[in-house]
Amino acid sequence: MQKLLSVFKADSVGQLIVIFAVFSVTGSTAVYVAGPVLDFFGINSTSMPSWAFWPLRIIIIFPIYQCLLIIVGTLAGQFKYFWEFEKKFLRRIGIHLP
Repeated sequence: MQKLLSVFKADSVGQLIVIFAVFSVTGSTAVYVAGPVLDFFGINSTSMPSWAFWPLRIIIIFPIYQCLLIIVGTLAGQFKYFWEFEKKFLRRIGIHLP
């Protein structure tokens, strides 16, 4: 358990449980929300070939997930943790925030 606390930089087991819950809820919600977002733009598996649709869906899920992670994390009272997580992630892909 100490290893998990260290890896996730959590202060307590309770915070670790909240962090895991936020990640799971956010992932499921991002996959669910991607469908309506694509439908809004008229993109679905019948309007384009599946070899193009599925990679596009995965690409769309990515920014939705990032936004939802901050929203759900904030609702769970962990804004600071997930904001630092996002900044670290964005730095890794070459986007630097203050």
